[in-house]
Amino acid sequence: MTIDEVMTAAPVIPVLVLDGSIDPVALAETLVGAGLPVLEVTLRTPRALDAIRAMSDVEGAIVGAGTVLNAIDMDTAVDAGAQFLVSPGLTQALGKRAIDKGIAYLPGVATASDIMRGLALGLDRFKFFPAEPSGGIAALKALSAPFANVRFCPTGGITAESAAEWLQLPSVLCVGGSWLVRPGDADLAAVGVRARAAASLVR
Repeated sequence: MTIDEVMTAAPVIPVLVLDGSIDPVALAETLVGAGLPVLEVTLRTPRALDAIRAMSDVEGAIVGAGTVLNAIDMDTAVDAGAQFLVSPGLTQALGKRAIDKGIAYLPGVATASDIMRGLALGLDRFKFFPAEPSGGIAALKALSAPFANVRFCPTGGITAESAAEWLQLPSVLCVGGSWLVRPGDADLAAVGVRARAAASLVR
């Protein structure tokens, strides 16, 4: 699977921090059924790798690992079945490793220098992170101007109310959303409502 296929599968990629309060398989089924097949499971909890394994068996789910910080994270996530990888930043070592592995990779960038470093590695799809603290829509518009062929998935501080405005930017293929599953949330019906609304957003 290519990174473009990941980024264009749905307008919103749920960013999931799974602490055990919700069954990962049931969650994946709910999100996929609502029209959000791409699921980013962050490697921030001890349950993350098990969740990736379990969710990968859900029909239609495209499961990836977020918060990939080093080679060990990358290798264990791929071994667990992750189809794509997301990092909060970009290093030459991780970029080259992802390319060598042939896995879809979305590293985080916040500056023109970050983007240029990625382009030098052969990467042109990035997570703009943290989106709101890094200057929001105005900053991404400014960054997009000199990098006409680069596309982004803004993540960090985006809400159900602001996502639509981000998605109107020509350089934005999707956004990352942590509002879909809140900490300690076990109400799958409410998750489904939020997910259906996110899936209906226009790009």
